[in-house]
Amino acid sequence: MIPETTTAEAGPGADRRRIGRTAAWLAKQVEIGLGSVDLSLPQYRILGLLDEHSEVSSVLAERLAVRPPTVTAVVDGLVARGLVERRAVEGDRRRVGHVLTPDGLALLHEADAAIEARLLVVTDAMGDAAATEEAFRGLARWRRALVAYSSARWGR
Repeated sequence: MIPETTTAEAGPGADRRRIGRTAAWLAKQVEIGLGSVDLSLPQYRILGLLDEHSEVSSVLAERLAVRPPTVTAVVDGLVARGLVERRAVEGDRRRVGHVLTPDGLALLHEADAAIEARLLVVTDAMGDAAATEEAFRGLARWRRALVAYSSARWGR
């Protein structure tokens, strides 16, 4: 059995000190899952945002905490693959919005399933179905917190 903490990590607040490392490790597991559907994490994040709302590049960049040229480069790849379309924003033809295509939505669902399968492989290593469910409930709570934070920050 692998110990939950090492001597260097033990003590008051050890779990909170490791949370960033754990989140980074978890992100890597998501990337591994995405590899099976040929998506990068930035592409997946953009598809996920577009599943919720059509957005212009500047809003996507703000929500993803990156610069607009970064979003443009990622979206260019998604457009080339037929997963995202650029459309003039109604009422302001100078602005261009981004919309998920049916193929993009299908691949997003496939990616969600691949990530879930990867995370199940990881949580199954705990050997405890109740712990697996608890881990997934914890992720669902993080999602609710992130949605609330996003709503407060961007009004969505």
